[in-house]
Amino acid sequence: MTLQQEIHTAAELFERAARLWPGNDAVIFPERRCTYAELQRKAHERARSLAAMGVGRGDHVGLLMPNCVEFVELVYGVALLGAVLVPLNTRYKARELHYVLENADVSVLVTSDALKPHVDFAELLMAALPDLAGKADPGSLHPKEAPALRSVVMFGGGAPAGFIAQAAFEAMSDDALTLPVPVDPADTGIIMYTSGTTANPKGCMVPHHALVGSAVDLWRYRYSIGPADRMWDPLPAFHISYLLPFMCVAHGGGAMISQLHFDAGEALLLIEQERATWIWPSFEAICADLMNHPDFSRRDLSSVKRINAVGGRGLLQRFQDAFPGAVQTAAYGLTESCGIVCANLPEDDLEHRLTSNGAALPGVELRVIDKETGETLGPGQQGELLIRSGAIFSGYYKDPVKTAETLRDGWLHTGDLCSLDEGGRVRFHGRVKDMLKVGGENVGAVEIESYLMTHPAVKLAQVIGVPDARLGEVPAAFVELVPGAALDPAELVAYCKGQIASYKIPRFVRFVTEWPMSTTKVRKPDLAKLPLGERLI
Repeated sequence: MTLQQEIHTAAELFERAARLWPGNDAVIFPERRCTYAELQRKAHERARSLAAMGVGRGDHVGLLMPNCVEFVELVYGVALLGAVLVPLNTRYKARELHYVLENADVSVLVTSDALKPHVDFAELLMAALPDLAGKADPGSLHPKEAPALRSVVMFGGGAPAGFIAQAAFEAMSDDALTLPVPVDPADTGIIMYTSGTTANPKGCMVPHHALVGSAVDLWRYRYSIGPADRMWDPLPAFHISYLLPFMCVAHGGGAMISQLHFDAGEALLLIEQERATWIWPSFEAICADLMNHPDFSRRDLSSVKRINAVGGRGLLQRFQDAFPGAVQTAAYGLTESCGIVCANLPEDDLEHRLTSNGAALPGVELRVIDKETGETLGPGQQGELLIRSGAIFSGYYKDPVKTAETLRDGWLHTGDLCSLDEGGRVRFHGRVKDMLKVGGENVGAVEIESYLMTHPAVKLAQVIGVPDARLGEVPAAFVELVPGAALDPAELVAYCKGQIASYKIPRFVRFVTEWPMSTTKVRKPDLAKLPLGERLI
């Protein structure tokens, strides 16, 4: 990456924003907002409180909190100390939470009661770490399930025995500390755990310079966000697709608009009221929820000029049509690449913006290889995408085996099935493991999903492979309909005939109204556990 040399860390990026645009809105939520100057003041207070608890450079600080201003203050505050941020997925159950707290060596955890009664994080922590129940000293917990954990801070109205209440935390302060603390930009700034659908989550170690470098280069080469811009991003704050765009926005002095949790009606109202110029729905389910909400046609969304979303051509066309005054661009990235490595340019023609994820940013090299032979493939050929740049993760925390599998000879092996066109644009065809083998033919699930979502009654489609005695496996489709729409499974199969190859046509169609979700994606292993019903062909 070609990172501006004066900015190496998130702390330096936010300090610069506070210096250049102190009165600009930095973070906007329905219930609270703050300027860059206010964010700076609160972040310094958070840092001094953490320092008074013994947190210093290199210590691991966990955040188990929903999207809120306090989360952003703590991200900034942890960076000021040179400590390592460990954002925790708020959808974790006790087993997953136990694993990550222990694996990540979290020494101080900050959580919140903001989601009660829907989610009680104190209760969840007690279930994850039963030994907490017998601990009375809030400065020396060290439960046997996660022995590195010294303290838990509870933001909100109250704190269980053994936890530090928000008021007590805020009363602590190391006033003698000089901030920001000097750090090596190559040191780990964040350990971000990827979704574990088939195994335990993996902790991606992201160096300070890598995430900030990605944000600055994204701003410079694709998203020239300015002080007047306001970006709506509903994704969880513990996700790379929130932290990276937020740093990109902060580098340009714009504002980040978000919500405690995604609600399509509230989102449309926020976009209208705050006159959002950018929206970052990213994923198909969020795009579909926005377009199909009854308030969509009633809201004035004319302020929106740029959209970042990915998905099948049919869905993206519908989304672009729904925002005629905006430019829809797609991007590609993953946690291990420290966010986005390629993205469309706004001047790219519509067809390329609907069917590709754009070309690589300067300083990023891409290759597509045959996973079996390692041979580099030519334009249009599908294989595993490899990435090489100066801003990729440094490895999986405490997992040298998986690190060696993923980082080889300086190349990040993504596990994504992609192709490169003649112009070097990436086309995403699904996960390498999300391939079906139907009678010897390779089929990307995303190819079938994209076609199914061209049907006007289909809101979202997900395809898996199911065993078949003759063909090995065949496609099965799970489909959510547009509200008020009616469709028979046989009609959807008929819609496919003559339009996609016969071996790609789903043999089973099951309609659903709810999806088993990870952070942002449908959990296909959970779909495979559902009954399929009658075979159609």
